[in-house]
Amino acid sequence: MTAQPIETLDKEDLRRTLAEVIDVDATEIGEATDFVDELNVDSLLLLELVVVLEKKYGVKFSEREMRTARTFRDAHALLERKLAVSA
Repeated sequence: MTAQPIETLDKEDLRRTLAEVIDVDATEIGEATDFVDELNVDSLLLLELVVVLEKKYGVKFSEREMRTARTFRDAHALLERKLAVSA
């Protein structure tokens, strides 16, 4: 089963997805929450996040993009750009 690109990105759905993978409450993920420094996301967990997001939203991330999307705001903006390109 292949994920279908989603045309609009629901912030709260993204927040819940990230929280589930990171294993924190969604309320702990604010706009500027740093995944690495504040939520202790290591490289393996980051890779898991990327795989989940790629499958869910039907997009692909480069290694550089993975490293630069350190906050919820960054991740949301990156996904919006990816979805706009794939629409």
